[in-house]
Amino acid sequence: MTKLETMIGRAESIVILGHVNPDGDCVGSCLAVYNYAKEQYNKRVTVCLEKAAEKFSYLAGFEDIKNQLEEETADLCICLDSSDRERLGEFKICLDHAKESICIDHHITNHGYAMENVIDADASSTCQVLFTQMEEDKISKAVAECIYTGIIHDTGVFRYSNTSRKTMEIAGKLMEKGIDFSSIIDDSFYKKTYLQSQILGRALFESVSFLDKRCIFTVVRKKDMEFYDVDKSDLDGIVDQLRIIEGVECAIFLYEVGIHMYKVSMRSNKKVDVSKIAAYFGGGGHMRAAGCTMSGSFHDVINNLSGHIEKQL
Repeated sequence: MTKLETMIGRAESIVILGHVNPDGDCVGSCLAVYNYAKEQYNKRVTVCLEKAAEKFSYLAGFEDIKNQLEEETADLCICLDSSDRERLGEFKICLDHAKESICIDHHITNHGYAMENVIDADASSTCQVLFTQMEEDKISKAVAECIYTGIIHDTGVFRYSNTSRKTMEIAGKLMEKGIDFSSIIDDSFYKKTYLQSQILGRALFESVSFLDKRCIFTVVRKKDMEFYDVDKSDLDGIVDQLRIIEGVECAIFLYEVGIHMYKVSMRSNKKVDVSKIAAYFGGGGHMRAAGCTMSGSFHDVINNLSGHIEKQL
């Protein structure tokens, strides 16, 4: 048995945690474990996450996600897609109080903060790592939908450089479970609401290139989000649209979270390791996709980032 299955098997109560601002890989991996533990082990399981985007509501167990802390203590805490304990946000207290804990992740900046750790920095996604921790013949259609969702979101539907032969083989095995893979891709990755399309258009229109047009950034302020009546979950995909602009090596997207405080998302194509830059400013991620939180005006943030980017270029 794998580490995950062994620990699930001996626990009576389980709490599952993911990172703040949960994305497809985070939501997919958390709900995959949630459904697997309930189906195969009939365990008492709780998923604690910040509010996730409604586009993931097709996943089994989505409506059971707790957005507020109800119980701090569990036999087992399973941390997924979170590179360090601080990324667990307010729910990290569950990790501190759990009798046992395991972290499953694929971030290169994760040095292992749980009692047991399964970290594969070469994997495309946490969901890919998670697949190897489950018995393939016990993976149901519902669990397969969760894992497939995580893989397509962290690989950009198999377009990013983190996609490997193993990634594609796992995706094929999940497809054989009978999932509606085309709908999952269309509805959760490509489809946008009218307001999401408007804020995307605004962000692209106001983007600014620098460093001889090899880099580009855009910023969304709180007042912009209020004007368009969108929240942070509606900003998915903006940085990826910046990245595919011709000639761009590094794309940066900022959105305001407080007075002189910005969440930063970075994407690169070949020459820039954005995980090193994010780590310098207290964040983390991967070579081609990383993020952090930075203070100052957005001009200050870009100036600080550009110095590190220019050194690598």
